[in-house]
This record gives sequence, structure tokens and C-alpha cells, in this order.
Amino acid sequence: MTQAALLQPPATPRLIDEDRVRWLIESVRGNRFLPQPDSSGAFVGDGDFRTIGAEFLGYFIRLGGLREDSRVLDIGCGIGRMAVPLTQYLDPRTSRYDGIDPVESGIGWCQRMITAIYPNFAFQRLDIAHELYNPGGKISGKALALPFPDHHFDFVIMTSVVTHLPPAEILVYLSEVRRILSPGGRLFMTAFVVDRVAATNEHGRRDPRLAFRRYSGGPCWFVPSQPPLAAIGFEDGFLDKALERAGLSVALKSLGHWRGTNAGHHQDVIVAKRRGNGR
Repeated sequence: MTQAALLQPPATPRLIDEDRVRWLIESVRGNRFLPQPDSSGAFVGDGDFRTIGAEFLGYFIRLGGLREDSRVLDIGCGIGRMAVPLTQYLDPRTSRYDGIDPVESGIGWCQRMITAIYPNFAFQRLDIAHELYNPGGKISGKALALPFPDHHFDFVIMTSVVTHLPPAEILVYLSEVRRILSPGGRLFMTAFVVDRVAATNEHGRRDPRLAFRRYSGGPCWFVPSQPPLAAIGFEDGFLDKALERAGLSVALKSLGHWRGTNAGHHQDVIVAKRRGNGR
């Protein structure tokens, strides 16, 4: 399989102004006036906050087909790593961004530092239970109901979300994503897809932090030295089937360099489109 396989052609070809995208990415990276959390705080994540956010903005546009007038939902928005660069791209007159996360401190920071300046950006906490990030949560992931109407969003982001979800919750999340996507709307999702190359470390260059091993013959692969939900890989094909069951068609599947192969991004990227016009 190639590193980036376009599995379904777009309904209408879209030209991307590559010079503008490159300029936008560099301007986000270098803009020291953009909101940025204290790197010592919890849930900020590894790596440079602005650089990684700018990098993903490029993926959203180039791989996901994100438009400036899109209505965006960021599931697991954390402390705004994806939201901050999007403030420089989404049109404040025609777009809308909503971010949800179970961690109250991150949502509070985003409301103070982002919404106060960019009113078309909104954030809310959903008290979803998670063994690592919100163990006392009141909402089970198996009973998730996103607080948005049908067909409300054009673009849904799930970066580093399924990498922390048990398989029983994934179909629930994806079914809700399909419900709230507009016809033709897109989901941009990152994952660890454990194919043969990743499972065997075929090239000897796999990210040493992600030495996945299979668990009990199921679809999950875990890192033995970490808590189970710290990083989950899924056998190749599992997420494709889950998306199909939820009513989403895989449009692009691009494998990342975590497995020790050449690629333009670390995690694997899957872009899926909403099928059908009904509920």
C-alpha cells in the first residue's frame, strides 16, 4: 500500500494555493503574539505548541480539504493546540469553531485566551469518563451524545482521540460524527494503524515509544510499558470497517512515519466523508 492512498475522488476538484498555505504555516509558527499555554502545564503535550499546531493546519487544508468558511468541531480539543492556528485561517464572518474536551483546565484556558479574542471560537467541557484523563466523569463513552444538532458541521477533527479510546467506544463516537456532519462533510482523524510493517518493525526504525503488542487476539495493540489507554494501535482494517458501519466512507488513508517509513506526518491520517443525506 502506498503511504498516501486517495480512495475516493473528491466530488468537486479544489485547487489549493500552495504558496499561501506555506506562508500561513510559517506565519503561525513565527507569531509570538498568538495565545500559547505555559509549557509546564498539564495536558499541553509534547513538542512545540505553535509548530505542531501550524503543521496540522497544513494537513487540514491539504489532506482534509478544510475551507475558510467551514463549521468545525474539534473533539478532544485539549488546550487549543489545533484551535490557535485555525484562528488565523477560518473566516470570522462565515465560519464557526466548537471545541469539546473532558479536561476542565484546558477548556477554561481556551475560553479565556481564545474566545475572548476570537468570538467565533467556542469551547465547552463534556464530562466524559476516561480512565486517564477524566476518571470521575459522569458520561460513559459508550453513551456519548454530542450536544449539537444534526448536520451542523462541515469538518470534524479527531486528532489523537482514537489513540486513547477502547474499541467499544469508537463506533459510538463515529456514529455521532456522522450524525452531526453536513452532507459531504469530512472527518479528519489520526490513529496508529498496526499493519505488517509496524507490527514487525520491518525497517528497524519504528518509534521506540510505540512498540505495540497485540492484546488477547482482538483489534487492539498496546505498549507494554504504558497504561492501556495511553496509546492504542488498531489492526489494519479495523477503523476502516468502523467508519463504514457508522455511515462514513474513507476518502484518504495516509500512513505516518511512526512505523519507520518515509512520510510527511507522524501518526496515520484518515479522512472520511459522510455518506447519504438522511439522518
